[in-house]
Amino acid sequence: MFEKVKSFINESIEEVTTKVTWPTIKELQSNTVLVLVSALVFAIMIGLVDFVFENGMTWFYRSF
Repeated sequence: MFEKVKSFINESIEEVTTKVTWPTIKELQSNTVLVLVSALVFAIMIGLVDFVFENGMTWFYRSF
């Protein structure tokens, strides 16, 4: 049982250190900016939809 766990851990460490292609700092920075900008745009869109629905529902309920 413990041999399988030890083997798994050793293979995982080997894979992370030798077989994985890590991004460069420049790629990492550009992808980070892309994610942050996308999240900001998505948050603004959700906020606008929420604002429209809130005001629309308020108008609808006040009209009755």
